[in-house]
Amino acid sequence: MKLFCYSLCLLFAGPLLAQSPVDSSQLMKDVRTLSADKFEGRKTGTRGSRLAQFYIIDRFKQIGITPYHNTYEYAFYFQQGDKKIMGTNLYGYIPGKNKEVIVISAHYDHLGIGKPNAEKDSIYNGADDNASGVGTLLALAAYFKKNPPQYTLVFVAFDGEEEGLQGAKAFIQQPPVPLNTIRLNINMDMVAHNDKNELYVAGTAPYPQLKKYIDAVAAQSSIKLLAGHDVSGSGSDNWTNQSDQGPFHAQKIPFLYFGVEDHPDYHQLTDEYDHINHRFYYQAVKNILEVTKQIDKDI
Repeated sequence: MKLFCYSLCLLFAGPLLAQSPVDSSQLMKDVRTLSADKFEGRKTGTRGSRLAQFYIIDRFKQIGITPYHNTYEYAFYFQQGDKKIMGTNLYGYIPGKNKEVIVISAHYDHLGIGKPNAEKDSIYNGADDNASGVGTLLALAAYFKKNPPQYTLVFVAFDGEEEGLQGAKAFIQQPPVPLNTIRLNINMDMVAHNDKNELYVAGTAPYPQLKKYIDAVAAQSSIKLLAGHDVSGSGSDNWTNQSDQGPFHAQKIPFLYFGVEDHPDYHQLTDEYDHINHRFYYQAVKNILEVTKQIDKDI
């Protein structure tokens, strides 16, 4: 009887699992891999950063993201004191039925290697900041490759965010499409670690036309999807210019920025894969995907 019940459960569970819009196993693998010691904290211009680039490029190819000009790699340069640093943005696109564009982004760089510490290792693994955002970006790309979008979707893994949004600034200066065709930036930065089950989305205060999409998804969400951290004049509580959506906003391009509030592991050596909230992260990704789907179909 137990065997029969088990088989029956598999019979009904199988199709349900197959219908999930997010591959949870691949999602966790992407974050676990990018936050491994092998990548040495993914600091811009380092060997670890290059290894991260190889991994992301391989994932782009697996998913089937189309490169611009036969390459996913776009170098840029910025000054850091007396040094000139090379960063590398990675991006490609999934064509839509419409030539208007939504840019979906997350930065892959982090803080690199710190000073040796007798009590802890010295690698800033950056699991939440921002391997989690890159994992989300890849999950969204995988979904829309199988479910062709209305808008053309440009997927960008930014470099140099920790150095002052350098990759996003370079992208805006030399975009692959005319800026006037970009209707929205959806940016993810730290979406996997929150003990209160809260995911914030900034952007609805300066762009109130976007709030209806957040409200619709929030009403059905198993986590708390909260609009906020985007009110002008609120100082450091305003996240508008604190991640890669900032340069888009400066060009008056609307944005939605998904992220969690700071936690004890933020910019610490303890921001490791084992410290993220796995169930919360999976639900957060499904929420971000659902918001993107709602916007894409409302063309």
